[in-house]
Amino acid sequence: MSDEVFDVDAWLTRIGYGGSRAPTLETLRALIALHSSVIAYESIDVLLHRPPQLDIASLQEKMIAGGRGGYCFEQNMLFRGGLRSLGYNVTSLQARVVRGLEIDAPRPMLHMVLRVDLPEGPFLADVGFGNLAPTAPLKLSTEVEQATPHEVMRFIAMGDELTLQSRLGDKWEHIYRVVFLPRFDAEYEICNWFTGTHPQSPYLNNLIAALPGPDGTRLTLFNARFNVRHASGRVERRTLQSEGEYRTVLSEQFGIMLSDGDLKAALANVEQKRTWGAPHPFFA
Repeated sequence: MSDEVFDVDAWLTRIGYGGSRAPTLETLRALIALHSSVIAYESIDVLLHRPPQLDIASLQEKMIAGGRGGYCFEQNMLFRGGLRSLGYNVTSLQARVVRGLEIDAPRPMLHMVLRVDLPEGPFLADVGFGNLAPTAPLKLSTEVEQATPHEVMRFIAMGDELTLQSRLGDKWEHIYRVVFLPRFDAEYEICNWFTGTHPQSPYLNNLIAALPGPDGTRLTLFNARFNVRHASGRVERRTLQSEGEYRTVLSEQFGIMLSDGDLKAALANVEQKRTWGAPHPFFA
């Protein structure tokens, strides 16, 4: 998946960035904040039985020109293409999601993350983790609390892996364990096919979207449940009742533009297959 055809001007216009293009930590910080707050995390194509395409041309057509978001492989593949086009040294990695689990839970590597090497050291960049994607670059150092525009985060060692944690209220919650073995794009294709087609995948059975908002807020949509979580921990909850409400929330809150046909098909699939209990822990 070549990054050579990446249209950096279109990407920067899409996310509203007009600053320096020098591959610095300051630029990276601004790019992560803008990309994550403009291009929503969403998996609606999976719900519509369209496994996401990970080539750069398809990602740009969907997420830059098409007014859509994407889930982890799409988001971080696109972001990687943008970073490399600006001259950043980026290594593709994977992570084991342990959100809501024990820190040492035996988990497969089904999440894509990026290592960005800078003069200040190696940093994690991840614009594709649902409602807890870091909204700032995180230095890959242990036991150091790192502020972001949203939660405070840190890494703690777990064998050869680093566990990313987020401070939610007065507790540290596990997010995922970063594996430092560089990955080939073909390995992401395998993971993408699994998460996009397996019958038990939450993405195949639920309408999911997430977006970090201003003032430390986090917006999440899990089927009919639309939540706005504030930095204080207070959560505004709303249940969507009609196709019109879905369209308004998707377009005005998440910036997701769906055709009438896609929205109707997505809602029909949700009604048939959705998870009726508590939301998936990524989107609670």
